[in-house]
Amino acid sequence: MKTINYGIIGCGMMGQEHLRNIALLDGTRVAAIFEPDEAMAAAALALAPAARRVPTVAALLAEPDLDALVIVSPNHLHVAQMEQIAATRPLPVLVEKPLYTTTDDAARVRHLLETYPAPVWVAMEYRYMPPIAALVERAQAVTGGVQMLSIREHRFPFLHKVGAWNRFNRNTGGTLVEKCCHFFDLMRLVMRSEPVRVTASADQAVNHRDEDYDGEVPDVWDHGYVIVDFANGARAMLELCMFAEGSRYQEEVSAVGPLGKIEALVPGPGRFWPADLGAPPVPRLIVSPRVPKGPQVIDIPVDPALLAAGDHNGSTFYQHQRFLAVVRGAARPEVTLADGCAAVRMGLAAQEAALKGCAVTFATDL
Repeated sequence: MKTINYGIIGCGMMGQEHLRNIALLDGTRVAAIFEPDEAMAAAALALAPAARRVPTVAALLAEPDLDALVIVSPNHLHVAQMEQIAATRPLPVLVEKPLYTTTDDAARVRHLLETYPAPVWVAMEYRYMPPIAALVERAQAVTGGVQMLSIREHRFPFLHKVGAWNRFNRNTGGTLVEKCCHFFDLMRLVMRSEPVRVTASADQAVNHRDEDYDGEVPDVWDHGYVIVDFANGARAMLELCMFAEGSRYQEEVSAVGPLGKIEALVPGPGRFWPADLGAPPVPRLIVSPRVPKGPQVIDIPVDPALLAAGDHNGSTFYQHQRFLAVVRGAARPEVTLADGCAAVRMGLAAQEAALKGCAVTFATDL
């Protein structure tokens, strides 16, 4: 079996999670990394000591033995880096979310969608969290067709990133893009339909208000509600609170239809769970049929080795397993450029709806 050689663009906190999970895959090797921050580069090389550190993206693309690329740079750099790769060496790519951050970038991404000759996988890790994956698999059968989908995330504030890039909307696309495009992707996946109207209310109430970066105070929101109407008549709601890290479960996803309800409960990163409270919560799936009544609670434990490799409930590993199959030519991307575009478009619509206090409507085509 040929060893697949990866090049990594960006080796900060999330980049290092990708490195740890690639290391768990058989027949893989990180051959080269690009990371301008010295501390993050040192941490990355400790995880992938055989990798070469290169000074630029162009130098990374010149490395002769690469088979695939993983883009884990700050959000606002993704589109230009994808364009550079397309023009220089269009290898298979796994690119972190969000795919883009402003409406001005949408046309550039559509061009990539139409012309990029190799597979592209947009990293939507939440699809692959075991309890959420189980909900997606069983939702239609349990509910008889999902009519209502509710996603609640009560979590910790944004973590510190290099240069505090994630504190400002101009870099992130805004919280409802940066943080929540995962959830808009899940909505489309579960509903099997496209959104037609978005309403939202959101703001910055608690987090980062006392921080100062060269005279600038962060402007990212820390809470909000979003309601999405879909073309098939179903509707979904997102509830986000980023000052609720005391919650037992970080994500609670509920799908309801004429036959019943199914829920997924996902704990936050184990490293944040207080040791004095004992073992962290176990992920759960709850199936609640209307007839006969009686919820069925199913524990869905995750391999401790996968939990230790990242903060996303094992999902980064499962995502990389599937991407590796794509690179080897045995599968196609499950989260496409079109999916990445759609999730960002929903996030940008939610940002606009909350800013203007209005409903944002759009056609179902990209």
